[in-house]
Amino acid sequence: MGALSHLRVLDLSRVLAGPWCSQNLADLGAHVIKVERTLNGDDTRGWGPPFLKDTNGNDTKEAAYYLCANRGKQSVTIDFTRPEGQALLHELVKQCDVVLENFKVGGLKKYQLDYDSIKAIKPDIVYCSITGFGQSGPYAERAGYDFMIQGLGGLMSITGDPDGEPQKVGVAVTDLFTGMYATTAILAALNHRQVTGVGQHIDIALLDCQLAMLANVASNHLVGGMKPPRLGNAHANIVPYQVFEVADGHIIVAVGNDTQFARFAALCGHAEWANDERFAANKNRVKNRQILVPMIAEAMKLRNRDEWLQMLEVETIPCGPINSIPQAFEDPHVQYRQIKVNVPHPSAGNVPLVANPIRLSETPIEYNVAPPTLGQHTQEVLSDIAGLTEEQLAELAGKGVI
Repeated sequence: MGALSHLRVLDLSRVLAGPWCSQNLADLGAHVIKVERTLNGDDTRGWGPPFLKDTNGNDTKEAAYYLCANRGKQSVTIDFTRPEGQALLHELVKQCDVVLENFKVGGLKKYQLDYDSIKAIKPDIVYCSITGFGQSGPYAERAGYDFMIQGLGGLMSITGDPDGEPQKVGVAVTDLFTGMYATTAILAALNHRQVTGVGQHIDIALLDCQLAMLANVASNHLVGGMKPPRLGNAHANIVPYQVFEVADGHIIVAVGNDTQFARFAALCGHAEWANDERFAANKNRVKNRQILVPMIAEAMKLRNRDEWLQMLEVETIPCGPINSIPQAFEDPHVQYRQIKVNVPHPSAGNVPLVANPIRLSETPIEYNVAPPTLGQHTQEVLSDIAGLTEEQLAELAGKGVI
């Protein structure tokens, strides 16, 4: 049994931030009911190629994108633009602890699925709304997407080569972090409800989360009055902490303190750097990075990757290779940690997925339920939870409501 096996979540969300949040909850044992449109379902089902192959080698209707954020859930297709569909969801809400949605502000009110409507049905509900800009403010009614938020929220201004164009991060990090913040908020609200019996509305905005992600770079601006520049692979507050070219490629060197720098300087053949007033202390290395980094770069080119990595590891100086994604999954440590999991799938035999990084000693995460096919659990959920008979289900199916 998972840590959250007592929890039931009604997930109305679409695209990555919402499904990522509900997958976190499902991984921890929650019973997640994923509500999808009756014909096409979640948009990300079609965001391919690649698509999962069935046992005959043919494409299924599940894109890799969809698969990454929907395991452990039950898929129910309900047309909630119709009164009958709204009534079905109201019945499900009565048996749920959490409702998760990421529609535009006010978008669910006309369907009686907004917080106030749901609270009237289930007073202690924990209702989490994920939007681009939050429930209030001048941008509240705008749609928000990860790429656009990375630009608006300043992340792209600090990402990429200093002499190149601004870059987005290679994955939808704003969506992912928002899903994580939403998961934390839901767990906090559930804990509050357990103590007080009172539910609440959670307002999570992509822009808020993206700004929170800026961490030390935001603090550099707020505290130091800086306009943080793009530094490529360098660090804003630590030197040397970046990628260096070596004789046969590139490696990462991440010197974290002055003692490590002294050992690193010796490996570079320049022990005198550690006694140079310009470089001995990190604050001075940051001020003088334009002098120091080119000298380090020249020294690094004299040995190949494996030589440097071995030498740096012996001296306990943080370092590492730059792997491709396949190389990362082939790494012996990654394989030992079993980050890749194979989950049984009804049409593909099994589907390879990335494991949840949370490791619990008493309630370990189990990987038994693949991302559901569209509407796979509609009749099961509506029968078991909403109490519908076979005749009622057949009638709703005939009308196209489910």
